[in-house]
Amino acid sequence: MASCSCSKIVLAALLLFFLAQVSCAVGIGGVNGAANRRLLPYLDCGGLCKGRCSLHSRPNLCARACGTCCARCKCVPPGTSGNRELCGTCYTDMTTHGNRTKCP
Repeated sequence: MASCSCSKIVLAALLLFFLAQVSCAVGIGGVNGAANRRLLPYLDCGGLCKGRCSLHSRPNLCARACGTCCARCKCVPPGTSGNRELCGTCYTDMTTHGNRTKCP
């Protein structure tokens, strides 16, 4: 009877050890949580916005607004104008302080 309870304790200790190892490897917890924040692939906002604003009458202003929208929404619509709905409501609903659409 004593050997049965001892083996259960050893088995439970091994199980806890392996669970701790798995949680460290996956990054569960506060220590490694910040390292896994970036889930989306890298998006070159500068290059995408440069193409988007290439035909704009004020390309520097357009690129600055586009960069802000790209950083917040993680999307830049294709083409030099239009197609804003392809980036979703984040891109289409963002407005300036004067309630004008922000994203080009």
